Amino acid sequence: MVTDRLLDGRLKLRHLVLITAIADEGTLVRAAESLHITQPVVTRGLREVEDLLGVQLFERMPRGVAPTQYGGPFIERARSVLAELRAADEEVRLMQTGQLGTVTVGTHLAGSNLLLPRAIAALKSDHPRLTVVVREGTPDMLQQLLLSGDLDLTVGRLSPTVPVRLEQERLHHEPIRLVARAGHPVHTGTRGTSLAALLAFPWIFPVAQTALRAELEAVFFHEGLPLPADRVECTSMLTLRSLLVSTDVIAALPMFIAVDDRDVKILPTPLSSIRRSVGVTLPKDRAPSPAAAALLMHLREEGARLAALEREYATAEAAPFH
Repeated sequence: MVTDRLLDGRLKLRHLVLITAIADEGTLVRAAESLHITQPVVTRGLREVEDLLGVQLFERMPRGVAPTQYGGPFIERARSVLAELRAADEEVRLMQTGQLGTVTVGTHLAGSNLLLPRAIAALKSDHPRLTVVVREGTPDMLQQLLLSGDLDLTVGRLSPTVPVRLEQERLHHEPIRLVARAGHPVHTGTRGTSLAALLAFPWIFPVAQTALRAELEAVFFHEGLPLPADRVECTSMLTLRSLLVSTDVIAALPMFIAVDDRDVKILPTPLSSIRRSVGVTLPKDRAPSPAAAALLMHLREEGARLAALEREYATAEAAPFH
């Protein structure tokens, strides 16, 4: 192909810089001064490009040079190439500093309502051009995506055991609380809010094979109570909340999901034995990218704030009523 002559190694980037400098300065002398080289070097470089193309790029004028009909289009293309290279250099620099790129994070219920959104908001405030991709899934599925490299990290409840190639970092504790909609009869009724009394209402339970389901079953067993006969088993937060605010169901949720939702109220029923450790899970054998490291920094900061908030709630609940 004819155009391969520009790709066979004879045309150098310095040629493009030189040609655009001549066009900008209008004379070979001033182009040489702007590039901090001698005029003979400029003259030789210009001749090399013209010989390669087989056309004259500049014509001599009384007070300098001007692009020919061939020079004008070539100069504009040269400017575009140099602009793209400068943009590529800037993108690499921004990626190195975590200001540009993509971070993909997985989440499942705990941590998805406050910890992760707050961390993302803080991250985007610092780095608006950084893209965050959030993927929801079950803990087992998210672990597999993390191992395969499809996720940079996951945020949520920490598992008692993880594959040896993964490591966990706790950011805060989050108690599990029983909740009902704001206008639920339990708030004004006379039946009380003991676990036994709450069996009179329908429930939303986590599906089997989840850690929270096992922990709730243990609570009912410890109280000598059967599991609610009238129940829906669900882990979809959208479905769960829709049922929660539109029916008389009782549900067990991470405390910060309930605290942040005006349409539901926390019940005083104690579930002291259920307490979640919320944090991040990362691959051991893969260092986080700058973008992932930037998100991780904000997750740690927001985790510390939520830990302090949880301590405030715990203190307030433990205080005697006056």
